[in-house]
Amino acid sequence: MITGQTRTLVILADPIAHVRTPQVLNPRLEAEGVDAVLVPLEVPPEALEAALRGLAGARNFAGAVITLPHKTAVPALCDALSDRAAAAQSVNVVRRRRDGSLYGDLLDGEGFVRGFEQTGVTLCGKRVFLAGAGGAASAIAFALAGRGVAALTIANRSAAKAGALIARLSARFPDVAFTAAADPAGHDIAINGTSLGLRPGDALPFDPDRLDPGTLVAEVIMQPATTALLRAATARGLTTHPGRHMLEGQLTELLRFLTHEEDEK
Repeated sequence: MITGQTRTLVILADPIAHVRTPQVLNPRLEAEGVDAVLVPLEVPPEALEAALRGLAGARNFAGAVITLPHKTAVPALCDALSDRAAAAQSVNVVRRRRDGSLYGDLLDGEGFVRGFEQTGVTLCGKRVFLAGAGGAASAIAFALAGRGVAALTIANRSAAKAGALIARLSARFPDVAFTAAADPAGHDIAINGTSLGLRPGDALPFDPDRLDPGTLVAEVIMQPATTALLRAATARGLTTHPGRHMLEGQLTELLRFLTHEEDEK
């Protein structure tokens, strides 16, 4: 039951209808006896700063989950960032501190690789192709490199953006072979880290016909559960890894971050 003591959490997106986090997190809050509720807010980019600043002024606002298209805009609106959020320049979760300041962190990448690990996928030594260099893709790139992949190829429409991400990655992970290229051939795992597939009629993020037999094809998109990319991969006989695993992989950390003011690094 929502009362005057209930802490309010929000998820910020544009559009909002596709999000799956409230359906998963609210039952978990109730099951664990946490007096908080997560509600969806559809906030366009031009209203993001006003919305987040306004929420921070409410003392019973506990925090926010950040998703498309806001992840790379939110770091500038936070008063402090975790090391991984600062490195990737992306935020997917914000906590309101007791003094009203905002602390941002990035759980997408950790959630994504945990989703792999929970389904028995080994990352160490693998050759990975990643479409995208935005907020979610940047988080995934850092998490993959941290798990010891041998090589990571990044494909992005903006070559400058891909190059900037590779520069940040190379500075932290000198033993990983980073490349900017659009061809997904020759990889063990191919990941869509973009929003392509969210809307009907979207182009494919990469050509599944170029994938080698045995390549694992993974998604960040949760709704629709089976994207055009996953359907195309299945038609080719490839193993697929849907986007819901990313949320499942980060759910415990998400709950802890939003409901506990812990040590911040």
